[in-house]
Amino acid sequence: MELTGMAPTPLNGLISGLAHPVIGPDHLLFLLALALVALRRPLPWVAGLLGVGMLGSVVGLVWPALPGAELLVSLSLVLEALVILERLPAGLLVPAMALHGYVLSASVLGWNSMPIATYLVGLLVSQLVLLVLTQTLMKRAATVVQPSRRRLIALALMGLGGAWAVAQVMA
Repeated sequence: MELTGMAPTPLNGLISGLAHPVIGPDHLLFLLALALVALRRPLPWVAGLLGVGMLGSVVGLVWPALPGAELLVSLSLVLEALVILERLPAGLLVPAMALHGYVLSASVLGWNSMPIATYLVGLLVSQLVLLVLTQTLMKRAATVVQPSRRRLIALALMGLGGAWAVAQVMA
C-alpha cells in the first residue's frame, strides 16, 4: 500500500497493516498457499511463522532497503511450491516468512512509532485471520485437494513466482 500523502496516524497505520497482505498478489498467494503446507502442520506452527514475519518487519524498519528483497519474495513462491510438493523441508519457509515481513515493512518508513506499532498490529491481525481461515477451509476441503490438485497448485505457484521474479529482474 502506497502511503505517500497519508498522514501518519494510528488509524492509518492500522488500516495499512490490515490491508497490506491482501493487496500484494505475491504476499497474498504466499499466505494462502501456506494453508496447503499447514494441512500437515499444527496451527501453532503456522502462528509461529507469523511471529517470524513480524520479526522480519521489525528488521526491515531498522535496516531498510535490502537489495533484491522483492525478487527473493517472488522466488519464495517457488520455494513454497517445492515444500508443498515435499521436495524441500517446511522449515525453509521460516526465512521466507521473515523475508515477506521484511518487505512489508517498507511502506511505513519515516512514520513515527505509534502508526508503525498500529501498522504491525494490523499486519499481524490480517495475516492471522487469513491463515486461520485458509487453514480451516483447507482442512475441511482436504478430500477435494488431492495430490494431483496439490501438484497443479504448486506448479501454478512456481510459474507465478518465476514470472514475478523475471519481472523484477527486467524492471
